[in-house]
This record gives sequence, structure tokens and C-alpha cells, in this order.
Amino acid sequence: MTVRRDFKDPARCRPDLVIGREEPFAEAREQLARGGSVLLHGPAGIGKSTVLRALAADNAGGAPTVLRCSATESESHLPFLALADLFGLVLEKVCGALPAAQRTALESALTGRGESTLQRDGLALRLAVLSVLRALAAEGPVLVVADDLQWLDSASAELLGFAARRLGDAPVQMLCAVRTEGAEGQEYDRHLRACPPDTRVVRLGPFSRTQVSALLDHRGYTGLSRSTVRDIHRTSDGNPLFALELGRALAESPARPRPGEPLPVPTSLRALVLSRLEMLSDDARRTLLVASAGARPTPALLHAAGRDHAEEETAQAAALGLLATDPEEPALRFAHPLISAALYAEAPAHERRAAHAALSTAASDPIERARHLALATTGTDPEVAARLAEAAALARDRGAPSVAASLGLLAARRTPADTADAADAAGGAPGPDERRLQAAEDAITAGEADLARDIAREVLTRATVPAERVRAWMVVIEAAGQALGEVDAVFPQVLADAGDDPRLLALVHYQLAWRELVVDGDFGKARREAAHAADLAARGADRRTELMALAFQSSTETLMGHPAAPATIKRALREPQDPFVACHHNGAGMARFRWLLMSDQLPEARKSITGLLREARRRGMVESEVHFLRFLADTELRSGHCGRALDLARESLRLARDSGIGEGASAMLASLAEASGGDVERALALAREAADHAEVDGDQMYLSLALAAFGYAQSVAGDAAGAVRSLRRVRELEQGMGITDPARGRWHGDLAEALVRIGEPGEAQELIDLTRVHALRLDRAGVLAVLDRAEALVRAARGEHEAARKQLASAQARLGRLGYGLEEARAAFALARLRARRPGAAPGHAPYNEAARLFRRCRALPWLRQVDTAVAAGPVEPDTVSADTSAALDGLASMERQVASLVMEGATNREIAARLFISVKTVEATLTRVYRKLGIRSRVDIVRLAAGRRTR
Repeated sequence: MTVRRDFKDPARCRPDLVIGREEPFAEAREQLARGGSVLLHGPAGIGKSTVLRALAADNAGGAPTVLRCSATESESHLPFLALADLFGLVLEKVCGALPAAQRTALESALTGRGESTLQRDGLALRLAVLSVLRALAAEGPVLVVADDLQWLDSASAELLGFAARRLGDAPVQMLCAVRTEGAEGQEYDRHLRACPPDTRVVRLGPFSRTQVSALLDHRGYTGLSRSTVRDIHRTSDGNPLFALELGRALAESPARPRPGEPLPVPTSLRALVLSRLEMLSDDARRTLLVASAGARPTPALLHAAGRDHAEEETAQAAALGLLATDPEEPALRFAHPLISAALYAEAPAHERRAAHAALSTAASDPIERARHLALATTGTDPEVAARLAEAAALARDRGAPSVAASLGLLAARRTPADTADAADAAGGAPGPDERRLQAAEDAITAGEADLARDIAREVLTRATVPAERVRAWMVVIEAAGQALGEVDAVFPQVLADAGDDPRLLALVHYQLAWRELVVDGDFGKARREAAHAADLAARGADRRTELMALAFQSSTETLMGHPAAPATIKRALREPQDPFVACHHNGAGMARFRWLLMSDQLPEARKSITGLLREARRRGMVESEVHFLRFLADTELRSGHCGRALDLARESLRLARDSGIGEGASAMLASLAEASGGDVERALALAREAADHAEVDGDQMYLSLALAAFGYAQSVAGDAAGAVRSLRRVRELEQGMGITDPARGRWHGDLAEALVRIGEPGEAQELIDLTRVHALRLDRAGVLAVLDRAEALVRAARGEHEAARKQLASAQARLGRLGYGLEEARAAFALARLRARRPGAAPGHAPYNEAARLFRRCRALPWLRQVDTAVAAGPVEPDTVSADTSAALDGLASMERQVASLVMEGATNREIAARLFISVKTVEATLTRVYRKLGIRSRVDIVRLAAGRRTR
């Protein structure tokens, strides 16, 4: 088909495209913009056609003619069919310009009114296709869009390839897509022969779990839990078409699968992946069913499960492409997870139960044996329930809380309803709701908050025992994460359920402490609630809750700068300890780490957080892992290891997005890491994302941290005015919350330096003086050194250059001794800029060598770019105006005076921005103030001042 300038593809293509395909789309778009061609490839259902259509629509404006064909398998034997699709509507327009022999051969091939073949009319046809494309290109660029190249008839492919290799400089581009299989899909090579020599190959790979989730949300499948999305991603292997079909089947199903049960596979996908099963023998099919039911099937396991001819039957399946073979891997692996899921879904229920029954005795792992036993059993069975509960406890000890949650729910379903809802004093078996609550708590540990919340709310519909109700409410509150404002209505209910039981009240007041901190931002009230919770827990002999409350109290006191913080930390670390609390992200170990970090003890802080991260991973504590990765990244960033910090921050953010836990906090730290060692634009976007999360959650505590990260990124980007706006709001938020320890966010130096850049040294000095009082009181040596660096810039702005240089040199040395590598490098950079302004300073890079060396050691790429900009801008003279002019400028602030002086030298706004490390917008705003204060109207009037002439 030929489509002219008004070519439009369906609008629905574009939203789908941006989900998970940003990078390959940008790569292909860039290649097309340069005049090159693109070949997309990947397996069936990976989204090639969607990207192809969107690229064609995006590029249509630059190509007057778009030729399009889309081949199918059923028509691939028909010669010249693709050529007819491409040229059918333009043939009459261009045929008149073709030589007679070419015209006759081409018309015969495209219309079928002759017996044209490649063997008989080969040269004429080849030249005709080349001539048609050249004729169209003479009128303007031509875009050839060909989907499913693998089904292109061989004659059309040969003719297109001949022309593509000979077009030369003619403005003809090809945008093609071809199906390839395997991890790398290298079989696209033969299809490159139909494309121009400059074609770029772009592979479309599988979606991540986050991308699958976004795609399902976009298509309206929003009611799926994260654990279900995880199963969809695993079963689809990241294939977007398969994921959408699985999501649709779940959305249309009246009953969702329970945790641990396989996903329903729709008929459309079963037909797609199971067509080859018809060629298997019945025995081989049963063997594959047993393999699909097993967690990690091997030939030995299949033999133990009664499949005596497992090797021959699995070899038959491998020959049909159902199993992937790997001589070095003993476990059997299906060629695609969907084959296993579809095979299991297709089997009758009694055959599934038989497979699980065989595996319940064949499996060597007790957890696997218990799971298979449960799936082979129908109805309730106390013995099976007990086996499952034991397996859940074993999974919990192994650090697999997600598995423990699944097994716990199976145990609850196999527990008879008349079993006591709580173990009695005589040691009776737990009831089904007791087991459900344990499963919910395991789900919280595993990061599956939505599953935990659903279980807890189900228990609340029938539970009457206060202890169980309070326990269920705790799960609901924990599942809310930072969005505690959304569960405000829960607290009166849970207080009523707790009655006067100190153990239960301790749990409630611990959560109330979090509410005061997160929702109201009141550190004083939060501290008092935590202290009350610790006292109640001690009275109720609940050591775990007592330790958690003490850890919370000590962390709050640390951030407040409260003098009792060290003593409270010691109380939280006293024996007996609880292993769970010891490695929890809100436990005593975390409180100690925070104290070490804020007290400038970086090596000890790193050792502490590394140990906590190791233990959290061993226990499968996903939320703790997210936060510990973030805090380790923070430690590395402060130490000046920007590359390592960036890797850790990105890992934390990936895990946070996959689990839906701590996304705002991880985005905040990732912003700091990107601004220091990565991409500043990405840093700004991540800081906005973090602030949005905090605003939506009503989380004042993380909102201030997110804005501090945003202000830092703005400062690195050269937007001093924006940094001042963001960091002034941080100051207001922290004052409102009662935070006085400047080591909490360490934004004070950034705000002071940004204030100097916009010409407000007075406000900067006031901030430095106030912050220094608290830093001295709390002995925050690192903060004091950064404040000295900022104060040196204030002095330089006032003309005290020698004093400023001495103060910067001192600050740099102290920061180096404390181990703050990046802050040391920033001090060296500020010192270099001052030295470069001295009369007779060495030109070029020489004054900046030390700063550049330190930034390279830190891998602080954005800061290195600032050094390059400073070198390129050249030296800036501190004062270049005459005495008469100086008198006229006396009423200006420091920044205003510097900008005016550079205007007098003839510098443009952009040159001024580069020299002073401010944005062009800041220069423009500063000039507006200069005009107002001097009573003038333009840059010309400033130049006249320099020349000693009157202004009109």
C-alpha cells in the first residue's frame, strides 16, 4: 500500500509503545532521522509490529511517500505479492517513465496478466524496481515499511534486496521487522539482504516485571495483585502479547487463582504453544505433565515419580522444541514457561492430582513434598495442614518468606474450620485464621503487601478474638507502607479491639508513632508515642515490640538532635535481642547505623549497613533489602565512591519498583547518585518522582528529603534560583517537624552556596550561623567543614578573597581527613575557581588540576563537566570597572555587581552564566534587578556607565 503525507497510524499504538520500548524506539528513531534504515527483530508477540507502526507514524512527516507491505505465512508462496502491496498505488504514476522492457516486466509481475518470472525477466524486473524507487525519491524521501519479513515471498525479497544495495544516495529508507527466536536471535542475518547496507539492527527483548505491570495497567487490568503480576511476568517470560493474554484471562475469570496455584492459560495461548503436543505419545505427555508440576524436574526425579521411560520421552519432547536442552544442566527446562503453564492448565484435575501425588513421595526437599501433598489432596486434613505448617516454618528459616506465605495459606485451607482459632494452653493446633495471619506476616516480609492486606481483611470479616483482630489490623497498617494517611480510620477500631491489654496496646502505639512522624511530621509526638509503646511492651513482656519501639524512639531523637539519643540507642541494643528486629530496617541495628553515619564515622557505618544487608537478604526481607541497599548507596556517596553509589542506588530502585516498596525513598537516593555520578536530567526526574510519591502518600518526612535531592540536582544543573526555592521549602518543612540535626539531610551548605550565586550572601551567612550552632552542639564535624566551604564563598562575594582561600583550603583538608571524598573535591573546585580569578593566574586547566583529579577519583562525571566548562570559560576578573563605575555599582548585591561587570566587558548572558556557574535565567533575573536599582533600561546603559557617559 502507498500512503501519502496524511499517513496516520492508529493512535492506540503510541501509549503502548512508551511502555518498555523507550530505548529501542529512540535508537531506531535516531537512525531514521539520520537517513538510515532499521531492522527490528525479536520473537513472536514481543511488540515488533507496534514499534514498527509507531516509528512509521513518527517518521511520516519527513517522507512524502510511505510504501507499506505486511506479509503472512499463508501467502508467502505467492510470487511478487509484497511488491504488489508496495507499488500497487504508484505504478500508474511512475510506469510512464520506465523503459518499455522494464515497464512490461513489472506490470506483468504485479498484475498477473502475463507469465513474468525472475528466471525469464530477472534483469528487467530488478532494474524496474530500482527505477521506481529512484523516481519516487526524486520527488522527496521515501519510506518503505515491511512487517514480518520472514513471510515475504522470495521473489519480492530478492528484488527489494537488489534495489536496496544499489540506491546509493537516493533518499530511500527501509523500516522492517522480522521474527527471530532464541536469546540473541541472530537468524535475522539473511533478512538483511533485503535492506540497504546502512541498516541498523534493533532487537526487542522481553519486558521487565515493572514494564509488564505498566502494560497491564494501561490495558485496564488494574485489579491484579503484585504477586499475580509477578506470576504473569514469569509465565509470559516478559513477552508483552503473552502477558496481556494472561492478564485478560485473569480479568475475565470470576475466580482468581490462589497463591501457589498456576495461572489460567487462555485458549488462544494454549493453541499457540500446545500444537506440537499432538505429536507426542500419551506416555510422553504424562511425563511432561509431571515435569510441569515439579519445581525443578530432573530425569532422576521423573524416574522416582514413576516415569520409567523419562529419558526417551523427554528426548521426544526436546526434538519437537517443547524442551530446551543443555548438556551441562541436569534439570529439564521447558522452551518457554508458557508451555509448562499451558500443559498444566490443559490437564484434567485428576491427572494433576496424580502428578502431585507421585511428586509428594519422589521429591527430596521437605518443602516440595509438603506442597505436592497439599495439591494432591482435596478438602481438609489436619495431618496435611501440620506438614504444610512445618514446611512454611522451614521456608521462613531458609529466607524464603514468599514460599512460606504460600505454604501457610495452603495449610490454612487444609485446616478444619472447627480447629481452635488460637493455640490453647494445652498446646492445641493453630486454627485456620491463625495460620492465615502467619502467612500474611510472611507476605509482608516478602514484600507482597497487597497479598498480606487481602489475607488480613479476610480474617477481620470473621475474627472475634482481640489478639487476632489486632494482629490483622497491624498487617493492614504495615501494608499501607508510607501511605499511613490512607488507614487513618483504622486506628480507632484497633484501639477498641486492643482494650486494656498492654501487649496489644504496645503494637497500636508503635504504629501511632509512625503515623505522627509520617502523616503529621511531628517528631516530638512521634517520640512520645514510641516511648509509650516501649513501656507498654515491657509491661506485657513483648520484647520484640519493645525493641522496635526503642529503635524508633532513638532514631527520632537522633534526627531531632535530642540529647537522649545515645542512651536510647544503648537501651535498644541491650540483651536479650530479637534476630528479626536486629536486621529489620526499623530495628536497633538501623538506628545505630544512622547514628554512625550522622556522626561522620563512615567506615563503621559501611561495615554496619553491609552486615545488615547481608542478613536481610539471607532472611528474604525484601523491604529491608530495599532500604539497606539505599543506605549503603548513601554511605558510598558520602565517601566519594559515586560509581559504586550509582550502581547500588539503581539496584535499590529496581527492587523497589518490582516490589512496590519504598519507591519514593529509593528514587530520592537514586537522584542524589545520578546528580553526583550519572545523568543530571535523570536526577531531576527522579527527585520529582520522589517528591510526587511523598506528596501522594502525605509523607512529610520523605518530602523534605526528596526536595533536598531536587535542590542538589538543580544546583549541579546550574539552576541556582531553582535550588534556592526547593531548599528553602526543605528548611520550612524541617523547622515544622522539629528537626535540628543538620547531619540528617546535609542540604544547608547547598542552600548557602546557591544563595551566594543568586546574590543573597546575607541570607546565606544567616543560615550558616544558625546551622553552625546546632552542628557545634552535636559535634557534626563534616557539616561544620561544609559550612566553612559555603562561608568562604560568602567572603569571596564580599571581596575577602584571601580569607576565602584560606577557609576553603582548611575545609578541603578537613573533609579529606573525614573521608568525604566528593565534598573534598567540591571544596577543591571552589578554591580553584577563586585562584583562577587572581591577577596573573595561569590560563587554561592548570588551576583546576587538583579538583579534576579528585572528581575523577570519585567518578563524579557531572562535576567533571563543570570543571571543563570553567576551563573553557576562561579566567574571570574579580573587578574590571573603573573607580567611577565602581561607585555607581556600590548599591548592588555581590552577584548583581559581578553580572553588571561582565556586561561591561561585553559578555553575553550565556557567557556570564558559564563563567559564574549560574543559569541563563538567573542572569536575566539578576539584570532586571540591576536595571531597577540603577534606574536604567538596558545592557547598553550599563556599558555607558563603564565608559563614564550619562544614561538617558
